[in-house]
Amino acid sequence: AIIDGEVIEEHIQMFLDGVDIGDEDLTMPADLNILKSDKTSEIELTIREGRFHQVKRMFEAIGCRVTYLKRISMGPLCLGDLKPGDVRVLTAEEIKKLRNRS
Repeated sequence: AIIDGEVIEEHIQMFLDGVDIGDEDLTMPADLNILKSDKTSEIELTIREGRFHQVKRMFEAIGCRVTYLKRISMGPLCLGDLKPGDVRVLTAEEIKKLRNRS
């Protein structure tokens, strides 16, 4: 993701502890990896749940704004080299992994 605002080391622990995004509960722990920290920051974030606009709301809670967001994986599925607008059929193994998730 690209973030309008400086994402700093102390945010890593905040995301691990869970962020108050205005719901009843804090978010589940999230792994924040800062690739670039400046007026515009670049990050990778791994979340374990998918609340409504969760990533955007997490960064708003720390005073930043998401300007670009790209999901690269979801559960056992990875985007790989798919281009915007492209689709592909899931493999039997991918379907099996999705069905067996707990």
